[in-house]
Amino acid sequence: MAPVSIPQLRPSELDAWLAATGSPAPVVLDVREPWELQTASIRPEPGFRVVAVPMNEIPGRLAELDPATPVACLCHHGARSQRVAVFLAQQEFEQVANIAGGIDAWSIERDAGVPRY
Repeated sequence: MAPVSIPQLRPSELDAWLAATGSPAPVVLDVREPWELQTASIRPEPGFRVVAVPMNEIPGRLAELDPATPVACLCHHGARSQRVAVFLAQQEFEQVANIAGGIDAWSIERDAGVPRY
C-alpha cells in the first residue's frame, strides 16, 4: 500500500481547513483516553462537532464514522491522531487531517481555557 499523505493543521489553521471542505458538519475526532477527556476537552464550536473515540477502539467503531464526512483527528500532542488519520485514509475516508500539536497546541492557539497536562 502506498504511503498516505495527511495534511498537518495547527489548531489556528483548523477553521480554514474546515471551510475548505465544504461540509456542513465536519468532525473533530478526539482519540485520547477517557481520563484525558476528563482532564481537558475541547468545546464544540460553530463549524464542527466533536466525536470522542479512543485510538484503540477506532477499528471496532469505524461504522460510527462517515467516510464522506471530513475528519480532523486530535490527541494530546499529535502522534496518536496522526496514526488514526493514516488509518482512516487507508479505509477510504475522503478528507482526513491531523491537528498537529494536539490539545496542548489547542490550549495555546485557540482556547486558553483548555487545561494543559
